[in-house]
Amino acid sequence: MGRATGYCGKMILSHKYKFIFIKTAKTAGTSIEVFLSKHCGSQDIVTPIAPLVEGHQPRNYEGFINPVPEILQRPGKILSTLQHALTSRDKFYNHMPAREIKNRVPADVWNSYFKFCAERNPWDKVLSHYHMHAAREGGSLSLNEYLARGRFPTNYFRYTDRSGTKIIVDRILRYENLVAELSEVFSQLKIPFDGTLGVTAKSGYRSDRRPYQEVFNDEQRKIVEKAFAKEIELHGYRF
Repeated sequence: MGRATGYCGKMILSHKYKFIFIKTAKTAGTSIEVFLSKHCGSQDIVTPIAPLVEGHQPRNYEGFINPVPEILQRPGKILSTLQHALTSRDKFYNHMPAREIKNRVPADVWNSYFKFCAERNPWDKVLSHYHMHAAREGGSLSLNEYLARGRFPTNYFRYTDRSGTKIIVDRILRYENLVAELSEVFSQLKIPFDGTLGVTAKSGYRSDRRPYQEVFNDEQRKIVEKAFAKEIELHGYRF
């Protein structure tokens, strides 16, 4: 879970609207963050995304890192944590998990701001991830080859504590009901929203629109079930 700056994704901390948005993989997160970045104020924290998306403006993500909270959580990694704190200028970075954000913001901000992210049915998410990789590799990647790699878009560690069992954000939006749930959250935060994000980043990879139940065979279904056991347990997803 290094700082994969080639990844398209980030976090946003808005003092203007008092929220923290945590980016998750394959959940329309890029579209949400581009929309939010347009509403953020000059003092808000918006981390960069790559490749660049028009209308998105990163700001205020660099700064001094206080290493103490991270050393307390990882006492066996004192030297590497200290070295990282001294050399890195990115206080906030792409795909940063909530528990690290908690270490790097004042306690009153963490406790009082509304923290949210999105999640998606794992079988549907895997299919979307597969089509993205297949398209990027020229269309020659089979579903079995993709599954054999074992590199899946798991998200649970982005919104849980270090044990991966306790959710530490205030709300996890369901991708399957995203616009309605975004409407509720944006209304609560008083962010103007007309029912559309205005951008659908990375949505053009999937030409096969069959439901995932028709695509996966039993063996493939079980591979996904095993890889996403924690997310299935946390959210009660069913095939």
